[in-house]
Amino acid sequence: MPQANKKSSEQEASTLSLSHNLWRKVDAFYRFTRPHTIIGSIVGITSVSLLPLVSFDDLSPGFFIGLLKVMIPIVCVNIYVVGLNQLYDVEIDKVNKPNLPIASGEYSMETGKAIVSAFGLMSITMGIMFQSPPVLYCLLVCFFFGTAYSIDVPLFRWKKNAFLAAICIVIVRAITVQLTVFYHIQQYVLGRPVLFSRSLAFAIICMTLFVTVIALFKDIPDVDGDRDFGIQTITVTLGKKRVFWLCITILLIAYGSAVVIGASSSVLLSKLVTVTGHCILASILWFQALTVDLESNKSITSFYMFIWKLFYAEYLLIPFVR
Repeated sequence: MPQANKKSSEQEASTLSLSHNLWRKVDAFYRFTRPHTIIGSIVGITSVSLLPLVSFDDLSPGFFIGLLKVMIPIVCVNIYVVGLNQLYDVEIDKVNKPNLPIASGEYSMETGKAIVSAFGLMSITMGIMFQSPPVLYCLLVCFFFGTAYSIDVPLFRWKKNAFLAAICIVIVRAITVQLTVFYHIQQYVLGRPVLFSRSLAFAIICMTLFVTVIALFKDIPDVDGDRDFGIQTITVTLGKKRVFWLCITILLIAYGSAVVIGASSSVLLSKLVTVTGHCILASILWFQALTVDLESNKSITSFYMFIWKLFYAEYLLIPFVR
């Protein structure tokens, strides 16, 4: 009996050890993928895919298959982009984001390169296999600008220039994704001629402002590492306070514009949801902004993640713009 109990204890300890190691690997991969960006991609793609729909009959199995054909490869290229950035930002991340797997030493450079290469290859392969030109075009644009943003070779490493860094993010997230997802769903899933709608125009303009804010704000908590490594962000040039309130102003302009556009709608439901929703979000933004301690990186980072939540919320409202 004692020997049996000993074996049972050893098996239990082995199982717990395996479970712990598995969880650590899952957690490391989760952090490597920068999940807030993936959630943004999924919410954004889903929202824009609803814009070409004209009735509930369009919500067919074919629609959902078409949605997955654009969502999965974009999520893959998303992981490629954020992973590539970590490969080239190891020393900076040791200062700014020491919890990331490569910076912390949980992942070797070889592991990081393998993951980045695999997801980059999968995204382009799926883009070719799915035979939708808008999807492939989107992936190629994301691949190019994501690579140009990070790689440290002549004429690239655009993140070192504040204007080029913002342009990369705006072109990909605010313009390319919106246009190509809409085009893919309308023509290659629903089989209709492409007619760009008022809601799509609103999505592009509104997301341009949102993504500009994300591009600016993400550098506020990273100012020390960026300054040390010669990354000339706008925060390094202007300082935390000015960039912080510039971001708040841009978001309030976006919300004010959305309220005006919503109020001009001839559809009552659209008017009620867009006006009320954007007024509520603007109020929450303002009161949250007043609580931020610009001397605390924890407070700034927390508010940055709050901006991503506003980004998600905006995508929930966009389908109501008619």
